[in-house]
Amino acid sequence: MLSDSDRIFTNLYGAHDWHLAGARTRGAWDGTSELIAKGHDWVVEQMKESGLRGRGGAGFPTGLKWSFMPKEPDPRRPNYLIVNADESEPGTCKDRDVMRHDPHILIEGCLLAAFAMRANAGYIYIRGEFFREAQNLQTAIDEAYEAGLIGKNASGSGWDFDLYVHRGAGAYICGEETGLLESLEGKPGRPRLKPPFPAGAGLYGCPSTVNNVETIAVVPAILKRGAEWFSGLGRPKNVGTKLFCISGHVNQPCNVEEEMGIPLRELIDKHAGGVRGGWDNLLAVIPGGASVPMLPKSICDDVLMDFDSLMAEKSGLGTAAVIVMDKSTDVIEAIARLSHFYMHESCGQCTPCREGTGWVYRLMQRLVKGDASVEEIDLLWDVVGQIEGSTICALGDAAAWPIQGLIRHFRSEMEQRILARQGIPSGADAPRAA
Repeated sequence: MLSDSDRIFTNLYGAHDWHLAGARTRGAWDGTSELIAKGHDWVVEQMKESGLRGRGGAGFPTGLKWSFMPKEPDPRRPNYLIVNADESEPGTCKDRDVMRHDPHILIEGCLLAAFAMRANAGYIYIRGEFFREAQNLQTAIDEAYEAGLIGKNASGSGWDFDLYVHRGAGAYICGEETGLLESLEGKPGRPRLKPPFPAGAGLYGCPSTVNNVETIAVVPAILKRGAEWFSGLGRPKNVGTKLFCISGHVNQPCNVEEEMGIPLRELIDKHAGGVRGGWDNLLAVIPGGASVPMLPKSICDDVLMDFDSLMAEKSGLGTAAVIVMDKSTDVIEAIARLSHFYMHESCGQCTPCREGTGWVYRLMQRLVKGDASVEEIDLLWDVVGQIEGSTICALGDAAAWPIQGLIRHFRSEMEQRILARQGIPSGADAPRAA
C-alpha cells in the first residue's frame, strides 16, 4: 500500500488549483535550477539509479533510453524531446488526468528531461479528442513562459528550452513512437522501419527521444527526493509508483496511484470498491489496456501488478489499464469488439496486419454466433501467431494478444458455443480434425 507521503500525483482528481500558483504550493518548480546545475550526466545517472521503466507500455529503462542521445549535438541536427500524449489505448485514461489537473509537473519534467538529453526544444503530441486537456496544458505552458520557468534561461538555469503542444487527429497508430514522429512532421502516421532508431534519426532526421506523459511527469519528484527513494518502492526491477486506470464491472471505476507490485485483487477491492457482485463474480481481467491478453479469475486471485509478474502469466502491465469483466460478460464478443478496433486502426502498411486484422475480425464475428467449426479455433491461433512479430510496429502484436488470451483461457466456451449452434448437447466432446 502506497503512503500518502510517497504520492507524486497529488492533484490527480482535480481537487486543487492546477494553475502555476497552486502547483507551486505542491512543490512544483521548487529547486529546478539547482537540479540543472548538477549537470546533464548527473540527471541521466539519477534516472538510471532510480530504476524507472517507461510508463507508456513497453517498460524500457528510462535512464538508459536517455543515454542513447548524442552527448555533443550537431548544431545542424539538434536534439529533441517528444512527449507521447496520444493515449489511444482503450481503457487507458491516466495521462489525460495529469494534463488536465497537474500540467506543471509535466512541464517541469519536460525541462529536466530535455536538459539531461541536451535538447533545447520539446513537443507534446496530444490526442486530438483531448480538447480541455490541451487547453489546460497550453495555459500552463504560457504561465511557465511568463514566469521565466521555460524559454530563454529557463528557471534561471542558463539553459534555453522551448516547449510546444501539437494536437493529433486521434489515430491509434500515432501512439507508436515513429508513427507519432511521422505525424508530427505533417505526414500520415505510419511507423518507420528501425533502425535507425529515433535517438539516431528521429524528428526531422534529428536525434530524438519519445517518452510517455507519466514517465516525464515523475522525473521532478525522482530528482528532488532521490533515486534511492523511488527505487525503494515496489519490487526489484519493477520499482516506483504507477497510475492505474480501473474500469469495467467494478463498483467505483477510478484512476489511482499505487505502488508497483500491488496484488491485483487488493488494487480492485481497495480502490475500485470491488468487483460488481463480489470477487466470486469475477470472470476475467485485462490487466494492462486492450492490447494485452486477458487473465481468468484463477490467476487474478494472486497475480501482482508489475511488468515481470504479468509477463510470467503470459500477459503484460502495458499502460496499467485494468478492465474488469464479471460473469455477465460475453468474453468472445468482448474480444471480437477489440479485434474490430485493431482492424479499424491498422495503418495498412504491413501485409500481415492489413490483411490479418480484417481476417481475424471476420472470423471472430462468426465465433460470436458460434457459426464456425472447432477446427477454425486452431486456425485462428495459427494466424494470429503469424501476425505477431511480423510487422514494423507492435500493432500486429496488439491485435494478436487479446485473441491468444481468449483461446488460452476460454477455449472451452468457444467450443461450446459452436456445438450449441450445431445442436450438439452441452458437455459433448467437440469433434476434432483427423
